[in-house]
Amino acid sequence: MPGAALPVEPTRLTIARLHYGGGGDWYANPSSLPNLLQRIARDTRLPVASREVVVTPLSPELRDYPYIYMTGHGDVRFNEEEGAALRDYLLTGGFLHADDNYGMDIPFRREIGRLFPGKELVPIPLDHPVYRIVHEFPDGLPKVHEHDGLPAEGLGVFHDGRLIVFYSYQSDLGDGWEDSDVHDDPGEVREAALKMGVNLFVFAMVQRKPL
Repeated sequence: MPGAALPVEPTRLTIARLHYGGGGDWYANPSSLPNLLQRIARDTRLPVASREVVVTPLSPELRDYPYIYMTGHGDVRFNEEEGAALRDYLLTGGFLHADDNYGMDIPFRREIGRLFPGKELVPIPLDHPVYRIVHEFPDGLPKVHEHDGLPAEGLGVFHDGRLIVFYSYQSDLGDGWEDSDVHDDPGEVREAALKMGVNLFVFAMVQRKPL
């Protein structure tokens, strides 16, 4: 299991990978986020770093990052203190992208239910800006891997009209962001996954409120 990433240049934007408890492989798909950052740099004028950082819900620097990413195949657990910190981050301007890497679904839904007992994961409308802010996705979230053969779904938690959690379910975007020889995904599938990742990052930046 890799350790925390080295600090990035302070003037550069980056993605923060969430290191969570419970035993799930939060570090899955190691080549995915560097590849996505490279694509963000190519498709936008945002000053992004070349590598991710790793945070926990209790990291003092959590609020420095407008886009938190989590993935994995196994259990996810937040203790009371972690849950409160993550909830506060999200309600005061942050954004979490949870990417089900096949196996994370049940524990993730459980933990989100604990964080936001009065809210539900709901389908994100196809006309939402997250599907068109840079690249157009008129049919919604792209499908990368088959999993259970179900269609890919973009689900979300909203607060005061703001999308605070995006859950890519039955899609596996992170696999599509990995090096081409890892999963042998067709080029057009990887292209769609990377474009959707660009949209998610840019959307998080645009809608961000001061934390």
